[in-house]
Amino acid sequence: MRHHIDTIPVWDAYRQDCECPLCLLEEENEVNYVNAFMGGSVMEPDVRVEVNEKGFCGRHFKLMLNNNNRLGVALMAHTYLKETMAKLGATEMAVNAQKVGGLFSKRIVSGNDFSGITDSCILCDRLNNTMDRYIYTVVYMYKHESAFKAQFQKSKGMCLKHFAQVIASAEEQMKGPELKSFMNDLKKIQLENMARLEKEIEWFTLKFDHKNADKPWGTSKDSLERTILKLRGKCI
Repeated sequence: MRHHIDTIPVWDAYRQDCECPLCLLEEENEVNYVNAFMGGSVMEPDVRVEVNEKGFCGRHFKLMLNNNNRLGVALMAHTYLKETMAKLGATEMAVNAQKVGGLFSKRIVSGNDFSGITDSCILCDRLNNTMDRYIYTVVYMYKHESAFKAQFQKSKGMCLKHFAQVIASAEEQMKGPELKSFMNDLKKIQLENMARLEKEIEWFTLKFDHKNADKPWGTSKDSLERTILKLRGKCI
C-alpha cells in the first residue's frame, strides 16, 4: 500500500466540494501526463518505443495539440505513423503469402487485426493504471481508516463510471457482511445525491418559464454540467 503516494491525493480530493472526487483525480493526472509527454520524458528511449508502438487516442492528440507544442506532437506522430505503416506493410505481405501458401499461409486477416491500431493509447493506459490504484485506495481507506470513512459518507457520491469501478474493487477487497455494509453505504450516498441533483436540474428547467424569471437560481445554475458529470464523468 502506497500510503503517501496514493492516500494523500485521495484525501485531498475527498475534501473538495464536488460531484465526483475521482473525476478530480483523473483530470489532474491526465493534465500531468499530457505535460510529461510534451516535456523531456518522451525522449527517454523506453518511452519513445512505447509511443511508437501504441500512439495516442484522438482525445489525447487533441489535448497535446492544445499544449502549444506542435513540433513535439509532430515528432511523435511522425514516428508513430512510420511504425503503423510498417505494421500494415507486414500484414499486406502476409495476405499475399496466404494466397500462394508458404510461411504465412495460416494467417487469417480481418478487421479485428487492425482494431489495436486505432484503439491503443499510451496515455490512456497510464491514466487507467493510475486510476485503478486510486480506486483501490478509496476502498482500502474506507475499510481501514475511520476518519476517511466518515469523509466518504459526507461526500456527494461519484459519477456512474467511477461508481461501477469502485463496486468492482470492493468486490475484490471485501466479502460477506463487510461488503454488504459498504454496498449499502455507497448506494445510499449515491441515491441521496442523485436525488439532490434531480431537484436542482428540475429547477434549472423551470427557471426558463417566465413566471420564475425573477426567482433565485439557488444551487441550480450549474446543475446541468454537474448532472452530466454525475451521469458520464468529466466530459465537458
